[in-house]
Amino acid sequence: MKKSIGILSPGVALGTAGRAMSSKFFLMALAIFISFAQVVIEANSWWSLGMNNPVQMSEVYIIGAQPLCSQLAGLSQGQKKLCHLYQDHMQYIGEGAKTGIRECQYQFRHRRWNCSTVDDASVFGRVMQIGSRETAFTYAVSAAGVVNAMSRACREGELSTCGCSRAARPKDLPRDWLWGGCGDNIDYGYRFAKEFVDARERERIHAKGSYESARILMNLHNNEAGRRTVYNLADVACKCHGVSGSCSLKTCWLQLADFRKVGDALKEKYDSAAAMRLNSRGKLVQVNSRFNSPTTQDLVYIDPSPDYCVRNESTGSLGTQGRLCNKTSEGMDGCELMCCGRGYDQFKTVQTERCHCKFHWCCYVKCKKCTEIVDQFVCK
Repeated sequence: MKKSIGILSPGVALGTAGRAMSSKFFLMALAIFISFAQVVIEANSWWSLGMNNPVQMSEVYIIGAQPLCSQLAGLSQGQKKLCHLYQDHMQYIGEGAKTGIRECQYQFRHRRWNCSTVDDASVFGRVMQIGSRETAFTYAVSAAGVVNAMSRACREGELSTCGCSRAARPKDLPRDWLWGGCGDNIDYGYRFAKEFVDARERERIHAKGSYESARILMNLHNNEAGRRTVYNLADVACKCHGVSGSCSLKTCWLQLADFRKVGDALKEKYDSAAAMRLNSRGKLVQVNSRFNSPTTQDLVYIDPSPDYCVRNESTGSLGTQGRLCNKTSEGMDGCELMCCGRGYDQFKTVQTERCHCKFHWCCYVKCKKCTEIVDQFVCK
């Protein structure tokens, strides 16, 4: 009896090989899709709550309305859970993000990178994928904005889970002054901002010693620096009482600093930010060990800044072509530095402003409109 030998015919062999190759290509395509999807997901950010977003529409705040959180792009899973639990907080997360974005644009208005927003989803675009000192500032000022907004919302009675500040009476407050009033609840604002803003970073898992793990550590550090800046700049405010404003009695409370003061402090931290690298234990350490180690209030970065002079799609740089510059300034807003040596064009523009204002009894101010032709300069 002859034994049958299992030899595949050419057609069957090719079919089997084809199926194997198809399976291999399918797995490769799936891996590419997953990695692409991850990039898209990570490109979105909770910062988008400060842009044109449903969170800013009062009509979405219906008791028990679950669709709100699903409408908000850029939230991580942990942030979505917090959204479901604290829906009334989300409007103020959005206000905090908007405050941070505006302050960033003010602080960098005369720089080559001017904190421009490019879309509603990623907000700042690809430039945030680089761990530069500009990215460090953006994370810090955004986290600070959330602390600011949440603390103020508590004081104003807008949130169900917090109220006025319960901060202890300062030891150096004069004995005959009253400690009370309704202060900004900075303790609650700090805690909730830490829980919400840091959630995305704490959910991401990457291999120890990888670039991604260094970015997580960098982001968490700068988030904390922003929060602490708001916390540390808060101060005691007082109001006088007494007959005819004699100020024989004062009532005092804890009050947030003006956010411009927070932005100025963080801008100083930006200028002195520390360059960091990962050591063998997976911790961030300074590149230059001769300098003092950064504190929890200092900003840190792991990548050099990209070239902001020219437009570059891969880095997200918008370039400085078309930017206004100051011909007489020798600073960063001057045409020589802003235009990166490319030169500038001059044009005339008509500006209209109020002038010759007079107070009329009672009680309004009437002004005239004055126009003048001024020279302006834009980078080539």
